[in-house]
Amino acid sequence: MVEKTPASAFWPSFYEPFRHFGARLSEWLAPASEASSDDKTYRIAIELPGVEEKDIEVTVNEGMVTVKGEKKESREEKGDTWYFSERQFGSFSRSFRLPADADQGKVSADLRDGVLTLTVARAAPEVATSRKVPIGKS
Repeated sequence: MVEKTPASAFWPSFYEPFRHFGARLSEWLAPASEASSDDKTYRIAIELPGVEEKDIEVTVNEGMVTVKGEKKESREEKGDTWYFSERQFGSFSRSFRLPADADQGKVSADLRDGVLTLTVARAAPEVATSRKVPIGKS
């Protein structure tokens, strides 16, 4: 067990609840997702209701797939009386580390009914081959 002792009287105990606030806030605002796989592919489904295809960017870099986008606000206020709005607007970003056997060159994306589905092919397993190694003379 790790014991934690305060460094000074007031500030550490006051600061502690806010220590990871930024990470928790970004997780809360990030779109919900799920990942699955079969023998040939990995799939990542991300809920993006109300986000248009032109406002989504998918990149693959060094074993990481990143989805960035923006849900834009589009409402007119002409004479309407708003009582409440629970809709969220703004930019988002989600990154997913790919497994070692994922083929980064074969990633596809499909947006249907507000769900973006990324499909990543699995790389074919390397077949072990044997060969004779010549022995040199010193």
